[in-house]
Amino acid sequence: MKELLKTYENKAPEIVFHWQDPLTEAEGWTVINSLRGGAAGGGTRMRPGLDMNEVLSLAKTMEVKFTVSGPPIGGAKSGINFDPHDPRKKGVLERWYKAVSPLLKAYYGTGGDLNVDEIHEVIPMTEASGVWHPQEGVFNGHFVPSEADKINRIGQLRHGVIKVIDSPEYSPDVYKRYTVADMITGFGVAEAVKHYYDIYGGEVKGKRAIVQGFGNVGSAAAYYLAQMGASIVGIIDRDGGIINNDGFSFEEIRSLFLNKNGNTLVADNMLSFDQINQEIWNCRADIFAPCAASRLITKDQIASLMDNGLEVISCGANVPFADPEIFFGPIMEFTDERVSLIPDFISNCGMARVFAYFMESKVEMTDEAIFNDTSQTIRRSIRQIFDQNPSVKNISETAFEIALKQLI
Repeated sequence: MKELLKTYENKAPEIVFHWQDPLTEAEGWTVINSLRGGAAGGGTRMRPGLDMNEVLSLAKTMEVKFTVSGPPIGGAKSGINFDPHDPRKKGVLERWYKAVSPLLKAYYGTGGDLNVDEIHEVIPMTEASGVWHPQEGVFNGHFVPSEADKINRIGQLRHGVIKVIDSPEYSPDVYKRYTVADMITGFGVAEAVKHYYDIYGGEVKGKRAIVQGFGNVGSAAAYYLAQMGASIVGIIDRDGGIINNDGFSFEEIRSLFLNKNGNTLVADNMLSFDQINQEIWNCRADIFAPCAASRLITKDQIASLMDNGLEVISCGANVPFADPEIFFGPIMEFTDERVSLIPDFISNCGMARVFAYFMESKVEMTDEAIFNDTSQTIRRSIRQIFDQNPSVKNISETAFEIALKQLI
């Protein structure tokens, strides 16, 4: 596996698009690792300090993810080095999508990612730049559809991703009009845990869980884990966190979800970040869901969780370990050899799978059909790993070996 991984990591990307905003200091990149299957896909993120290497790493991660989620296309990513809280953000994004629109028409599909919203920013801004849908390039490059078929499938994408969830089984509050895009990635993170226990033995109910990050992914993962009967004992977010060694009830987690401020945890008796960061890694937990930014988790933190009974990690963040390597660095390897580590390209594939689902011809547009499709996609991948390696250890190594054999 490591030789396959080295070959894959060292292969230069096919296309690197570099942009300098003429009106601000913003700088952006689209990296297309390959045009496998005639197209490539990957979301757009924005953060200060982002560089081309980060975008390249994520593009390669997306290509691996497509071996699970489909369609069988290349990986790509867009990233903009700019503060998302700057009031000039809207103009920066509008100029970015104008500049990258020829790629989005021809062979590249994008979506929301860190600090860039799918529904309120990506879709309207790409449309304003003459792109039918931010996934249009995947249609044109990979599916090569007739005009009528393209209109039908883009219609499915337009309505499906922004579809308001009307089933109380999948929405924390049907009156607050949460969409598929709001919930599906965190749902997948939780479903990965459920399928892990179902396949390897055990059940989620009664397990203790820690969630890192309380944005779209982390808050939804916490909600669905609690819905399954897991006991959330700790949440660590960017500005602080909370711990309850007896576990928060499902209604308490639901309330935290409904009361968050944008992508930020809001709770009574919040601990400061420094305090929660000292205490949470010593909590007793069976499940850990890292759903914050990439490359945050240290070896000491993960070792402490292991000492306190950790069984399984379901990654909501891309590359959550503080390794410099693109994929399988020493902290990830240390973790994979000792506990069950479900890799990000399986556990957080929900949004990519939703895109793939709506690109198919005339699919069912119900909540149950959409969410079940993502759930079963994750289940098939975990079952494939189990069939090759029934041990609860080295799950990620096996998953990478399966994926890389499709790409090299």
